[in-house]
Amino acid sequence: MTEKSGPVARVIVDVPARSTNREFDYLVPPELAPFVDVGSRVEVPFGRRVLQGFVTELRDTTDLEPGRLKPLTNVLDIVPPLTPELVRLGKWMGETLVCPDIIALQAMLPGALKAKYERVLEAAPAAPDSLDEADRAIRAFVEAKGAAPVRSVLERFPGEADRVKRLVKRGVLVERQTVRDRLKPQKRLFVHPAGDAAAIGAWIDGLPASAKRQKDVLAHFRDHPEPVPLSELAERLKVASGVVKALADKGYVEIREREVLRDPYAGRPFSPLPAPVLTAEQAAARDEICRCLERGLHARFLLHGVTGSGKTEVYLQAISRCLELGREAIVLVPEISLTPQMVERFKGRFGDRVAVLHSRLSQGERYDEWRKIHRGQVSVAVGARSAVFAPFTKLGLIIIDEEHESSYKQEESPKYHARDVAARRAEEHGAVLVLGSATPSLESYMAAREGRGLRLVRMPGRVGGRPMPVVHLVDMRRELEEGNRSMFSRRLAEAIRARLERNEQMVLLMNRRGYATFVLCRSCGHAARCPHCDISLTYHQNIDMLRCHYCGHAERNPATCPSCGSPHIRHFGTGTQRVEEELVRTFPGIRVIRMDVDTTSGKGAHEKWLNRFRDREADVLLGTQMVAKGLDFPAVTLVGVLAADSILHLPDFRAVEKTFQLVSQVAGRAGRHELPGEVIVQTYNPGHYAMRAAAAHDYDGFAATELKLRRDRGYPPFARLALLTLSHPSPPLLAQTGRRLADLVRALWLEEARAAGLDPALLDVLGPTEAPIPRLKDRYRIQCMIKYRHDLPVPRILREALGRLADGPAAEAGGEGVQISVDIDPQNMM
Repeated sequence: MTEKSGPVARVIVDVPARSTNREFDYLVPPELAPFVDVGSRVEVPFGRRVLQGFVTELRDTTDLEPGRLKPLTNVLDIVPPLTPELVRLGKWMGETLVCPDIIALQAMLPGALKAKYERVLEAAPAAPDSLDEADRAIRAFVEAKGAAPVRSVLERFPGEADRVKRLVKRGVLVERQTVRDRLKPQKRLFVHPAGDAAAIGAWIDGLPASAKRQKDVLAHFRDHPEPVPLSELAERLKVASGVVKALADKGYVEIREREVLRDPYAGRPFSPLPAPVLTAEQAAARDEICRCLERGLHARFLLHGVTGSGKTEVYLQAISRCLELGREAIVLVPEISLTPQMVERFKGRFGDRVAVLHSRLSQGERYDEWRKIHRGQVSVAVGARSAVFAPFTKLGLIIIDEEHESSYKQEESPKYHARDVAARRAEEHGAVLVLGSATPSLESYMAAREGRGLRLVRMPGRVGGRPMPVVHLVDMRRELEEGNRSMFSRRLAEAIRARLERNEQMVLLMNRRGYATFVLCRSCGHAARCPHCDISLTYHQNIDMLRCHYCGHAERNPATCPSCGSPHIRHFGTGTQRVEEELVRTFPGIRVIRMDVDTTSGKGAHEKWLNRFRDREADVLLGTQMVAKGLDFPAVTLVGVLAADSILHLPDFRAVEKTFQLVSQVAGRAGRHELPGEVIVQTYNPGHYAMRAAAAHDYDGFAATELKLRRDRGYPPFARLALLTLSHPSPPLLAQTGRRLADLVRALWLEEARAAGLDPALLDVLGPTEAPIPRLKDRYRIQCMIKYRHDLPVPRILREALGRLADGPAAEAGGEGVQISVDIDPQNMM
């Protein structure tokens, strides 16, 4: 090693490739040293580029030869955005998820802090004399800006791109790349009085009678001396901003720019909510969690409580104790459950100590909520999956509500599961982790039942002793045999009419959006399919378009068959749009609110529709799975599941579990208050064990049957899976690369098994085979599935296999264009 006079920063650079997935050493210049720490974002030279990087370590030595060590060029934050613990977490994610470390580190930051690279021009120190008038104008513009983005120079001097290039070549201008954030803090102008009440009174007396508006402004500050935003002051006093600026010119007020955090809930009052008296079951669960909090013990709990058992109140009271102990808490809820009701409960209990993070906020709002956490201004973070990375330093409690939800698994790299990340963070902080659900994942349930890292806490009864709703399974085959071709069974139709007569509300679940699931020609059998994906197009009636729900392709609804010209085009299948239309036709006067991706894409749309339903402006809340969870409306006495089999037969070993969970969760929306509830489940498989168990509210019975089948077939939780998905426009090249990768994994595993004396049968490589959706976005797709025992070093084997693949015959044949996705413990097998 070579000793250096200054500190050396080890940096992960913003190049998400396996070949650069390592730390690079950079010298920390003395002027930047006070600002550089582990977790800092820095600007570094990398080849001919300037890139963002994250400091992972500071040391005094380096392996590089003298003179080869490049210095950092800039530090992007005064305070590092990542804590040392989050840096360690990012490296752990990169190792266990087989992804570049830089992707894991970037996943922890709000989008506003993702690097934006921009080319800028600067004026060289000395300008040659041989510049013409146009050259001097361009140089003067750049010099005045200090560092002018290339695009702004070309906008100011259109048609002069060649001249700008010549000036760069001659050294008149210097071009470099900079790293910027995608969003800047929001700043506003505030008006401050320049004197006390006595001085302001004298100023008012000294102004002429014609300066009435100026006197009004000064009178305001005489009575209210606190600073006020300029726009708010102008609106409140009905004066022009020029009046205030004239006072500033006289020295009577000061106008200062101040940073203001964007608050998505500004101006919305949250009434304080007192903690209710808990049931015996709730109190026992809270006390068990709080005992570990008070002792500072790391513990993990599975809180298994039926719908309506009061799990949220247990969370709230455990958080309250956590805050009393001077520690911080993270609460994760599925995105679709992060309703205004949930926000109101947390804000009502903890007020301004809560930051809320979810995708329906603007990027600026998310950035400022994150900054409240980063600055220590709040103690509780409530949000969807990515809130697990909240940069707290005194974590005491992490809660994951509806822990079974597949949305806790990120489907893009890094493909982390929030449950695993939360467990890692809780262990590092000595914190308590609580997983809550009425229908836990079978992995969590078995681990808790067997005492493997999870303690099982049960809450089998509803608050107030309220009964679980009665669930009826309706056999849609019999309905069809008896002449009912409607999408509503006779029992459901009668139940809807009864609720309309009694002025009660209903929730209807149809887990497909759109009007029809596919469009078919009855003459030749042609089905409308996406030209870029091997998937049917869905018809959306409100825009009269066919749309692909995978790549977004859209085309007009054909009047005749594109294949044979026949006019006999028919829409098959049912989506939420069609159900809404049929409800209005069958039950005249019925008021329907539809909630799906199409109706809730706008900002604030979820809140608008749910508030209208809560205010009794609709009889029916119709939607996809977003209406199945997190909703609590006193007047809802009927829940209808229109197509309970929609996911039962998908090519996914979790399809049965997901069906049971969805039916059980939506059933839990009924009868949560004084009025009794009823649930009607329409199915073509009423005898299926998942349907029977859901109707009986029998989670344990369902789990016993499903776990036996999983054990017999070697699926989780009795094994682990790794899914390798490969894609490329060329099927032959894709197949060649897939076979090569599968052979490499098998060979490396056999080497590992022989060296460790392990049974080779403990790991099995299945495939490559065609993916369930063989083509997406014009890329063909194949998959390899790896089944293995829990403690095998599969991530290390996969990293080695991918490294050898990059250097082997497949790469030489052009296989480097093959995209390879690694998913450890996949939740979606599609």
